[in-house]
Amino acid sequence: MYSPSIEKLINEFKKLPTVGQKTAERFVFALLKSGKKQVVELTLSLKEMIDNVKSCSQCWDFADSDPCPICSNQQRATNLLCIVSESQDKQAIEKTGEYKGRYFILRGTIDADLDNLRYLKIKELANYLKNNHIKEIILAFNPDMNGESTMLYLEKLIKQISPKIKTTRLARGLPMNSDLQYADEITLGAALKNRT
Repeated sequence: MYSPSIEKLINEFKKLPTVGQKTAERFVFALLKSGKKQVVELTLSLKEMIDNVKSCSQCWDFADSDPCPICSNQQRATNLLCIVSESQDKQAIEKTGEYKGRYFILRGTIDADLDNLRYLKIKELANYLKNNHIKEIILAFNPDMNGESTMLYLEKLIKQISPKIKTTRLARGLPMNSDLQYADEITLGAALKNRT
């Protein structure tokens, strides 16, 4: 059994996605072995993130400013909206250099039993669509069951709000059950160009 301080930190690391007992223990002991300087730097970075990062009131991405740099960029097309699940997906699309519109971060996907629907930014998306002149929406979700369920739900919602909005999806150059954030720029760029 570890000391209470070590055990507490292990338990905190285990709350992170894909971190189990052994990985959490490796993190804690790596920090202990690295010396106080690295621990202090990590602590300061976490504090800086807590103090500075906020949600963009337009797209719900995490940024140091509100609106975020993309929403405040006058060069971006304001009538083209790409809806993604997570901030990491937006970053993956940005790396392609192919997309010049705005984004909306849903903060997840709809699960099979609709339990998490209330945690997603659905109401905020509806308000955004009602208050902005959008011509096309690109639904850029992972090609898996949750991504497909989310796209079907959003297509229905968008049609209710404004039937004139064109809704497209990424082309199927992406393999099933893959994550956008791990797709290479060429494949993701082609999927954007050839969306349907």
